[in-house]
Amino acid sequence: MAKIIAVANQKGGVGKTTTTVNLTAALSLMGKRVLLVDCDPQGNASSGMGVPKSRRPNTYDMLINAAPAADCVVQTDYGDVIPASKELAAASVELIGAERREYVLKDAIYKLYSEYDYIFIDCPPSLELLTVNALTAADNVLIPMQCEYYALEGIADLLTSIRLCAKRLNRRLGVEGIVLTMYDARANLTTQVANELRKYMADKVYETVIPRSVRLSEAPSHGLPGVVYDRVNKGSRAYMALAAEFLKRNE
Repeated sequence: MAKIIAVANQKGGVGKTTTTVNLTAALSLMGKRVLLVDCDPQGNASSGMGVPKSRRPNTYDMLINAAPAADCVVQTDYGDVIPASKELAAASVELIGAERREYVLKDAIYKLYSEYDYIFIDCPPSLELLTVNALTAADNVLIPMQCEYYALEGIADLLTSIRLCAKRLNRRLGVEGIVLTMYDARANLTTQVANELRKYMADKVYETVIPRSVRLSEAPSHGLPGVVYDRVNKGSRAYMALAAEFLKRNE
């Protein structure tokens, strides 16, 4: 039975999609069966895994047109993907009138649970109905976070949203962990924010941090996860270490 992880942060530009793509690929390289469900209308996780945004059926078809989840899966050499496209932006509006609207994603992917060890859901950078669907379907939430003051404020809001979702929609939902991204050890603010976060969140903060890396930024333009595009750069090594720490916590 798969463990479902929603990768979420209400603040954009914090490395959410990069983390989703590279954790998916890293765990796949380690021999795990992994599925990435792209629930972000930007579709960046899809293209980061080398899957065209034009590919149909996709997440939109699965949620709105009742396409079977198995038909939407695209296999790659570094993990399976249910891709997204810009049509997904309309899904939040179209789902408003749906029965059990918060559970549409959970009901759609349920039959895939036995096929994978881990299912990662890449969420939009906002608390909209697509994100609520992801939180309702997930066992835990993984939170990538940049070490900035505003990001620290945003974490408090996100944790409140997770608690509300756990209370009203998904009692098993919890925090998988917080990943510090775009980490610059030379900056005093980075150290201060990291220390403050570890003080209050303790072991929920991963020991592995993800440094800024040009090679990680280049990888999506080649349709590859960073850990595949350049396995020896510091960003890729960090994501492989994060995957190992993730497995240690889970297994």
